[in-house]
Amino acid sequence: MALSATGGAAAVAEEESGANLGETLKVGSYFALWYLFNIGYNIYNKQALNALAFPWTIATIQMATGILYFAPLWALGLRKAPKLSMADLKTLLPIALCHTGVHVGAVIALGAGAVSFAHIVKASEPVVTCAANAALLGEVLPMKVYATLLPIIGGVAIASMKELSFTFLALAAAMLSNVSSSLRGVLSKKTMSGKQIGENLDAQNLYAVLTAMSTVLLIPMMLAVEGTAFLPAFKAAVAAGSFTNKSLSTLLLLSGATYYLYNEVAFLALGKVNPVTHAVGNTIKRVVIIVASVVAFKTPMSTGSIIGSSIAIFGTLLYSLAMNSVKK
Repeated sequence: MALSATGGAAAVAEEESGANLGETLKVGSYFALWYLFNIGYNIYNKQALNALAFPWTIATIQMATGILYFAPLWALGLRKAPKLSMADLKTLLPIALCHTGVHVGAVIALGAGAVSFAHIVKASEPVVTCAANAALLGEVLPMKVYATLLPIIGGVAIASMKELSFTFLALAAAMLSNVSSSLRGVLSKKTMSGKQIGENLDAQNLYAVLTAMSTVLLIPMMLAVEGTAFLPAFKAAVAAGSFTNKSLSTLLLLSGATYYLYNEVAFLALGKVNPVTHAVGNTIKRVVIIVASVVAFKTPMSTGSIIGSSIAIFGTLLYSLAMNSVKK
């Protein structure tokens, strides 16, 4: 009996060890794909913007590309389709507007300056988030959280002053993305906290719905800002010999596909880890993107810009860890 019990316990331990290893490999693959798709998006997006200086049109194409991913999943029953009423859509509309601002601001910033600089400015989002939460939700956080904002502000300021490819448009657009992202979070808390909206609206379906709504919102904005000049510019780029119709179309689709997929995989990755791992993973992701963009586009960074960006990114890690300790 003792031998039997010992053997049974060993078998259970071995089975649990195998399950833990499988889960670790799954989470590791999610993070690897999250980083890979994110790097791919930033490179494909910048290449598309270098070929065609139409950020509003490119942002719309990228947003619409996501529909090609989730619509078949819903149609084939591979993922439960959300069921929403008109009242639900009205509730989500302000959040969708902010979602639109997040993407358009980022695309304009990435087109107007270096990819690395856009991500350095994007690192200042916690500052905007704290201000928005205080102003709109009356949320007051402990001093240790606000203290972590100082290296973020200082780092971004140093990097901006020393940035070799600095433009006010890139700075303003990146800040638009930050403000929109912070407001999206605040509005989500105010309108959705503890409230049931529709059916089957999990995190991934919510992102899909916001993508569809943002596409509808972007089309008239795109036409108002850039009209239909994108089409002759596309033909001119092909006529110049740098691209074929197929290669340029593929580049645009790849930028849209990687944009949607990195967000999709992010939900899978971050849903499997604790907030500290999330914070560290997000910080490493930003560093990886900056390094990859510098290598891919041979973008020079001054010593001051490197120091400033390092301080700002480290500050975002401290902020995430401080916020996690407050929530416990």
